[in-house]
Amino acid sequence: MKQPNAYRDAGVDLAAQDRALAGIGGLVKSTFTEGVLSGLGAFGGLFALPESLRQPVLVASADGVGTKLSVARMAGDFGTVGADLVNHCVNDILVQGATPLFFLDYVGAGKLDGGPMRSLLQGVAEACIDNGCALLGGETAEMPGFYQPGDYELVGFIVGAAERGEILDGSAVRAGDALIGLASAGLHTNGFSLARRAFFNLGGLDLASRLPDSERTVRDVLLAPHLSYLRLLKPLLGDPRLHAMAHITGGGLTDNLPRVLPQGLGADVDVGGWEVPEEFTAIQRLADVQTEEMYRVFNMGVGMVVVVDPAAAADLIAELEAVGGRAFLLGSVQAGEGVSYGGQAASEPCRDSPSPP
Repeated sequence: MKQPNAYRDAGVDLAAQDRALAGIGGLVKSTFTEGVLSGLGAFGGLFALPESLRQPVLVASADGVGTKLSVARMAGDFGTVGADLVNHCVNDILVQGATPLFFLDYVGAGKLDGGPMRSLLQGVAEACIDNGCALLGGETAEMPGFYQPGDYELVGFIVGAAERGEILDGSAVRAGDALIGLASAGLHTNGFSLARRAFFNLGGLDLASRLPDSERTVRDVLLAPHLSYLRLLKPLLGDPRLHAMAHITGGGLTDNLPRVLPQGLGADVDVGGWEVPEEFTAIQRLADVQTEEMYRVFNMGVGMVVVVDPAAAADLIAELEAVGGRAFLLGSVQAGEGVSYGGQAASEPCRDSPSPP
């Protein structure tokens, strides 16, 4: 006689989970680098530190993609957010002089569905390959009643390594240093709660709607990728011209630039030094957001800031553009605190503020 399945009756179907995760092992294995010592299915991942490092220091970070997942769900397209997650985490350790070694992920859902699951993890795996790091392990959790039907949670954990003597901690920054901006691809993974409110609730738009005076749709704007800057900036690690870097995520330039500046130094940003992308001006107009708040919520078109020797700024901009970066002079380091925009009053830094969703 067929026996009842109590766990399935409670909302968790182990056989369905196995079907949903079928083929994931091949994706994971495709990311393995020479440092991986463990195989699939181990309770913990094993990784050997590169022998090329004389005094290796591990650098770790964790992050998520926030409510960008809501947009992916609306679009029925989870193929981009996995890569967004990896690239975000890669940038977070890159600014301290580290290159990635391995990555771990967590995916939670009320019910695991094979299509979205494979799309999420394929994006993670492909970005790991692009960034030269191994997807060493992860966790999938099916929790009915906790996550709403169709919702997914995606979190990533990265570990990289840097030479002890080449760690970027801001100690080399001096007044007069130049700030070089590297263009973002758009919102990246921050500010989506405000962006969704502006476009959908206040603007009455949908994913297929075009931005005013633009050929781009709301979908194009909201699912634009979070760029990894590793390929562009890895050649500069250990270069004495490079003094610090700041990944511009939640908190924008206002909160993130002060995190890499020594006490007593601030940043003077020339707001005319680059063209703010149209999606940010559209959000500001639709939601009637003050400019000061825009610069604290969004990256405003600047995904990374590189603090450099001012005598080398022009050469470094040319070098970054020669390898495909969109680089521009953003401003300079000055005595003071916080960030000023084109001579306007500096905003107080918020060094430990959480990233807005």
